[in-house]
Amino acid sequence: MIVEILEPRRRPTQERSQLKFDKLLQVSRQLLIEVGFESFTCEEVAHRAELPIGTLYQFFQNKYVIVCELDRQDAIAVKAELAAFSKELPSLDWLRFLAKLVDHMAILWATDPSRRAVWLAVQSTPATRATAAVNERELAAEVAYILGPLTPKTPRERRKIIAEVIVHVVYSMLNFSIRDGQSHSEAVTELKRLLGAYLISAEGTWVPKDK
Repeated sequence: MIVEILEPRRRPTQERSQLKFDKLLQVSRQLLIEVGFESFTCEEVAHRAELPIGTLYQFFQNKYVIVCELDRQDAIAVKAELAAFSKELPSLDWLRFLAKLVDHMAILWATDPSRRAVWLAVQSTPATRATAAVNERELAAEVAYILGPLTPKTPRERRKIIAEVIVHVVYSMLNFSIRDGQSHSEAVTELKRLLGAYLISAEGTWVPKDK
């Protein structure tokens, strides 16, 4: 079964439209935190943004497209964080690098409740989950690139799979770490242990097919 990937009807090409687009997403993020996805409506977003509902529908077909665009924004932000941290590589002490990166991302999740709200929202339908998976795969491509100097013995295709697993696990565990509006630092500690052990095992256990 082919599942539709949800994207905006159009993206702004002029500054004025961009300001409206950004305002709608900013309001949507805050509304999602306040009321949750079930009570989230396009009408309320337009009202709070002080824009006609028709303006919202020029960009977004429905609320499912909105939350997918918010998820895309979050993925882009994480890519930027990865790019900044990757400048510290290559490093022999990559476990320390990994721990530092996870700690930094955990702070982002703990200080921005909208990340969890968006993540939960995109789990709501097959189409939103499929769209979120696309965002995850694009992020995983960046992770795979960073893993290159850390896992030199691992073939590129396997590294790609490893990166996708890492991204999915990190997202799940970071959202788990702030469940019920509380910080659970022990979950972040376990995440670092899990990732370190996984990467060490993945690099050390790979055997070429002809052996």
